[in-house]
Amino acid sequence: MLKISISGVRGIVPESLNDEVVQNFAKAFGTYLDGGKVVVGCDTRPSGIRIKQIVFESLLSCGCEVTDLGISTTPTVGILTSHLKARGGIVITASHNPNPWNGLKFIAEDGIFLTPSEFEKFITIYENKKFISKSGGKITTFDKADEIHINKVLNAIDLAKIKASKFKVVIDSCNGAGSIVTPILLKKLGCTVIEINTKAGEEFPHGPEPTPENLKELSLAVINNKADIGFAQDPDADRLSIVTNKGEAISEEYTLAIAAKYILSKNVRTGRSLSIVTNLSTSSLIDDIAKEFGAKVIRTKIGEVHVAVEIKKSKAPIGGEGNGGVIYPKIGFNRDSLAAIALILNYLAEEKQSIDQVVSKLPVYYLSKAKIECNSNEEAIKILDKANELFKNEKIDKTEGLKVYLKDAWIHLRPSNTEPILRIFCEAKSRQEAEKINKNVLSSLSN
Repeated sequence: MLKISISGVRGIVPESLNDEVVQNFAKAFGTYLDGGKVVVGCDTRPSGIRIKQIVFESLLSCGCEVTDLGISTTPTVGILTSHLKARGGIVITASHNPNPWNGLKFIAEDGIFLTPSEFEKFITIYENKKFISKSGGKITTFDKADEIHINKVLNAIDLAKIKASKFKVVIDSCNGAGSIVTPILLKKLGCTVIEINTKAGEEFPHGPEPTPENLKELSLAVINNKADIGFAQDPDADRLSIVTNKGEAISEEYTLAIAAKYILSKNVRTGRSLSIVTNLSTSSLIDDIAKEFGAKVIRTKIGEVHVAVEIKKSKAPIGGEGNGGVIYPKIGFNRDSLAAIALILNYLAEEKQSIDQVVSKLPVYYLSKAKIECNSNEEAIKILDKANELFKNEKIDKTEGLKVYLKDAWIHLRPSNTEPILRIFCEAKSRQEAEKINKNVLSSLSN
């Protein structure tokens, strides 16, 4: 099944994401931009080589000037699209999806993913198949992308303070796009770096989503090397997860929480009103941290573009998503694991505490995730209607899908942007309660 959403397009190669589909999407984007400069980067999936060739040929046929960044993280492509004053950018990636998935993410000239209205115009071109044909297209290679990204990160943090801490860090890049740039950044931060799974282009060594169950090797490496912290990235390096100095792989929710706590602590001194922007499915931990600094939490639909646009609009100092995605506007407007790494190390350096000590002082919530396979959007809508009836006596938010507020807990049901499933998120103050709620919801909706 081909999955088309605000997050771009993803499919299994070559069944649903075949040559013709890639060609039509690339031509549609070239037409949408009416030619001009387009920045292209890709993660390390084997199918990316063929897809990249088709993307280049298609963009050239629209008269585009293609700037090839080679293997690049998604946030790097976002930053370079803006930096090089391109009309748009394309990332060839399926993010956290496993092989044989691949996909295309589309970036506007400001470095942010296409907004809903922009994406609608773009998809209309794709569906109508009325593509422009122009001469004058060319391809140039740009090899300074990682350097530019790294320098933006270094200029946004207290480099001397991090260097003085002499952190020992284990990095697991899942052999993805972060394999090249992340160890370089860590070394510039003065860290002793232990690399695992940083062989760009080799097979993914474990499930590519940086969830605790996929980080056993990283946990062991942190313990064996007596490291201060372990970091894990997904294949396009827009998400980051943490393993503590005790070898505990913690929830991705802590990534944004710790980064936000650091930034709010720095910005509260300015005296201006503060806000954090995040989505509906992010943990209530963010609300507790915001309250500590008198900040407001602004919640959006799922999809980083919604968060990024709101960060820009509200001039929030930080935002992101609870899946390990930190957006720090001083660096860029995409989820960025490199920015997250630097902010978290900066916080540890200032607090002079271990990551385990920092986490132990945060409020505890437990998030239970489940999914229901759906053959169509219509099927997903029917399930949501059933859930609406089931929880009709509770407080409900219909900003996206259905979010139900219970006493000391919440449930969020929504169709996935990236897979043919209905996602169910349940959060409570104990693991047993979160799992119990999730089990009951699944049982009620499956009957």
